[in-house]
Amino acid sequence: METLGQLLPVYVLADESYSMASHVDDLNAGMKSLHMALLGEPMAAAKVRFSVLGFSNTVTEHLILADLRGESELPRLSAGGGTSYEAAFSALLQRVPDDVRSLKSQGYRVHRPAVFFLSDGQPNPRENWTEVHRRLTDRKITGAAPNVIAFGIGQAEAETILNVATQSEFAFISLPGSQLGDSIAKFFTALTKSVVESGNAMASGQAELIVEKPEGFRLAIDEV
Repeated sequence: METLGQLLPVYVLADESYSMASHVDDLNAGMKSLHMALLGEPMAAAKVRFSVLGFSNTVTEHLILADLRGESELPRLSAGGGTSYEAAFSALLQRVPDDVRSLKSQGYRVHRPAVFFLSDGQPNPRENWTEVHRRLTDRKITGAAPNVIAFGIGQAEAETILNVATQSEFAFISLPGSQLGDSIAKFFTALTKSVVESGNAMASGQAELIVEKPEGFRLAIDEV
């Protein structure tokens, strides 16, 4: 089969728990700015298939494998409930391998997916989320295991964000005293730059995931 070209599946995994309720407008403004930026970068956007999943006690699949050039607007996020990391990573464990198989069956070459994870708090207590996360990110178990880039804001703890990210340089925590709304905006700015630059790298023949460190954040591993 002749290949249709290369694609990078990108997943935004956003915390929609109750603690985010007063910042839903910031989340939605960030989604809109991301969409508008990618519409202005059609070469990069052509190389990306975009999914948006929100998690609280359960997961809502807002958008799956979208070509953002064909979307009139992105879905609106909401907030309520707890913070189930286990539900979040279980959903990805089901979703990511199916998505990669689907894209390959259409004739695309698929690069390792990238998950941009955003949370403002700690996971629900008494959850064994780390085991599901391990299965998702272990390439011997999940062939399409994604790179996970994790951003912690608000009450999120550096150690937890480090455990979520698949590499220590993919774990970011907002600086002490940061306003949550500002941190969300900076997360989306970094996400947009990362997606555009990764897409442009692919368009020029370089298979490379480029991750932009956001302003107002530090590497989680910096904490001692």
